[in-house]
Amino acid sequence: MNHDASRSPEKHRKGAVFARGGAVAVAAAATLVVLTGGLLGCAHAPADDATMVSDAPATKHSEVLGAAARALFQTPVAGGEWQVMRMPGKTYEPFESVSRVGRPALQVSARRSVSVLRQRFEPGLDGVGALDFSWMVEALPHGADLKRADATDAPVRILLAFEGDRSRWSPAAHRLSELSRLITGEPLPYATLSYVWSRDDAPESVVFNPRTDRIRKVVVDSGKQYLGQWRDHTRDVRADFIRAFGEEPGPMTAVAVMTDTDNTGTRLRAWYGAMRLSAARSVGTSDMR
Repeated sequence: MNHDASRSPEKHRKGAVFARGGAVAVAAAATLVVLTGGLLGCAHAPADDATMVSDAPATKHSEVLGAAARALFQTPVAGGEWQVMRMPGKTYEPFESVSRVGRPALQVSARRSVSVLRQRFEPGLDGVGALDFSWMVEALPHGADLKRADATDAPVRILLAFEGDRSRWSPAAHRLSELSRLITGEPLPYATLSYVWSRDDAPESVVFNPRTDRIRKVVVDSGKQYLGQWRDHTRDVRADFIRAFGEEPGPMTAVAVMTDTDNTGTRLRAWYGAMRLSAARSVGTSDMR
């Protein structure tokens, strides 16, 4: 009797389960690299030739974009430069400095793409106060669903990454963070709070990322009612973090704006207007950049 053959159904079943589990873990890690590790928590994300900006026109564009972002997005002085994050395997559509309905803005023309602009804080910011921001979108991603891993596109979002007590993490969160470390060289942020425009979720609802509960989204706009209009928001970051995560926020390590339509393949335009992130104490103009 061939003993290997007699055990093959069970071995095949276990092998299939392992393969499925591994595929899920890899997919989750890839998603988290895009959403948090790559754009918020990683100073040395892996890059291939497609992600490297080395020619003079691209460098010039980056300089112009950085200047426009600094003028438009005000954050405490601890913040570094605003940087484009290009994700391997994802199409990047550039941010453009424009005027939209009388306001200066950064425009993204999304085409099955992921466009991210982020700023890191070293050291992290303690005691973050209010976040004031404005955005506009002309359309919503077709079939987008923030609760589905294969459809989590959003026309606009602002992401805030925080450090915290990682001993509170579940074993699954530790495993995903280790995968991120292997892929990017950096662990995941302890927690990521995201402000989003949703297709269907009710305003003020909190939506957990379908792959990990370390990313939680607060819906501030929803549906088609305000398409083509500037939307102005002021958020109490500490209160939103406590509502979303049930604990006090730790130091904030990064902020990013992100427009993504890669899952749904949608083409749309989105605009980010002025944004101001304040420390909990009162800060003067000289403390902002």
